[in-house]
Amino acid sequence: MTTPSAEGDVLVDISTTAGDIQVRLFGDTPKHRDNFLKLVNEGYYNGVLFHRVINEFMIQTGDPDSKNASAGQSLGTGGPGYTIESEIVYPRHFHRKGALAAARQADQVNPERRSSGSQFYIVTGKAYNDGQLKQMENQMKMMQQQGIFNRLAAENRSKIMEMRRNNDQAGIQKLQEELIAVTEKEAAANPVTLTPEQRKVYGTVGGTPHLDGQYTVFGEVTKGLDVVDKIQQMPTGAADRPLEDVRILKMTVVK
Repeated sequence: MTTPSAEGDVLVDISTTAGDIQVRLFGDTPKHRDNFLKLVNEGYYNGVLFHRVINEFMIQTGDPDSKNASAGQSLGTGGPGYTIESEIVYPRHFHRKGALAAARQADQVNPERRSSGSQFYIVTGKAYNDGQLKQMENQMKMMQQQGIFNRLAAENRSKIMEMRRNNDQAGIQKLQEELIAVTEKEAAANPVTLTPEQRKVYGTVGGTPHLDGQYTVFGEVTKGLDVVDKIQQMPTGAADRPLEDVRILKMTVVK
């Protein structure tokens, strides 16, 4: 079960030491598609490791520092020196099994949710029953409200700091209540709920619902999902790095 193809989509073959994978890059996330294609054509990904692998979650790659990494070396911070503006096309693109998404730094240091210039992950995840999906939906609503409140707090940071300097506890309390009210209003205007398609996919094929709306999904696996499964099941050591190196040999744009 995959997303219907659309104008601007591009296929890319990924040859790895564990087997071959083909992905389709979505045309409606053009900044991520074009950046990925640029890196592919430069040979940027040739030789990088799948440096972070978590069974029933995802496999991650794209760190250029991993090309000549020694055993046990900490990885995951490398990149081309730039980030990409988020293109979160949700709920059209969600974290179904096989989804291709951009890694990024956490909201605390990256409130705009800009993507890594090169690191990406492929979702494996798992299937959920109705009760688990309902619980996941509630968690998504809480995360949405927390995100809105954090954004509002950041926008009012200077005012908050001034009140703290003046030990104005009453003012801080009043502002907090105002921000909570705005948060609830914004969340109510854009309710977070799983679509019927999401429920069907997450209940059968599987995926990672709790990442939805948080990261840019810009493609999906069209062939070689068995290879992705093989990689996710490999034994890992510190920082979820596979004990046996799994390397991308070459990427090729399908003409």
